[in-house]
Amino acid sequence: MRIRIVDAFTDRPFAGNPAGVVLLDGDGFPDAGWLQHVAAEVNLAETAFAHRLGPGADAGWALRWFTPATEVDLCGHATLATAHVLHTTGTATGTVRFTTRGGVLTAVTGDDGVITLDFPTAPLTAVDVPPELPEALGARPLSAHDTGPAVGDLLVELPGERAVWDLAPDFRALARLGHRGVIATAAAGDPSAGYDFVSRFFGPAVGIDEDPVTGSAHTALAPFWSARLGREELTGLQASARTGLVRTALRGERTLLSGGAVTVIDGELLTAPD
Repeated sequence: MRIRIVDAFTDRPFAGNPAGVVLLDGDGFPDAGWLQHVAAEVNLAETAFAHRLGPGADAGWALRWFTPATEVDLCGHATLATAHVLHTTGTATGTVRFTTRGGVLTAVTGDDGVITLDFPTAPLTAVDVPPELPEALGARPLSAHDTGPAVGDLLVELPGERAVWDLAPDFRALARLGHRGVIATAAAGDPSAGYDFVSRFFGPAVGIDEDPVTGSAHTALAPFWSARLGREELTGLQASARTGLVRTALRGERTLLSGGAVTVIDGELLTAPD
C-alpha cells in the first residue's frame, strides 16, 4: 500500500502544508484504531485515507482525515492533497467527489494543476472575546466570531498584519478554550503584496499547536473578509513558518478554495491493517 506526503497550497516543495495521503484497497475503511496509528506515525497535521465507492454512491470516493491525536470533521489541505494524488497518478480524472464527515466535497483540477475545492461556507456569529484569550494568544483581538459546529473554531481579528506574524501563544491555555482551534487574522498591510489578508491557525486541542496552511479555516475567513473588503474573490496568506496561499471565492453557502500541490515523498506502507 502506497503512502505519499504532499505539500498543499503551494507550488514548491517544503512549503505549504504537508499531508499524508493513503489510497486504500478495497471498498471500506480499516479499523479506526489502525488509521489513527498511521496518522500518529506520519505525525503531520492531517493524514487522509480514501477508498473508491461503487456505482450508485453519492460520490466516487470516501475520505477521512486524522490528526496525530484524533479524527476531524473537515480538512481542506488534506482533501486538496488527496485530489492531487488522484490526478497525478491517473487514478481519477475530471471532477472528483468525496463523501466525508463534512458532507460531499468536490475537487476540480485545472490544466495548470491548480485544484479548486468546493466546501460549505462557515456561518459566522459575533461573540464576546473570551476573557482568558488575550493572555493565551499574546494579543488583544478587535473582535471574535464563532465559526459554527462544522468548523468549530474561534476567529479573532487583530489590529494589523504585524500582530499576526508576531504571535507567540500559550498553547496549553489555548487548548482550554473549548474550540477546535483559534484563527488569528488581519488585513494585509501592503495592498500590493499579492494577498488580501493574513492568518494563522492554532489547534492544540486537536494535537496541532500551529497548522501551516488551513483550508477549512478559509471557509470562515472568506466570508469574514469578503464582507469587509467588498469582494467575493480574495487571496489569503497563512503566515506560518512555511507559508502558503489560499485563493477563496465566496459563493453564498459554498466557498471555493484553490491552490497548488507538490508530492515530495512517495513510499510504501509496510504495516497492513488487520
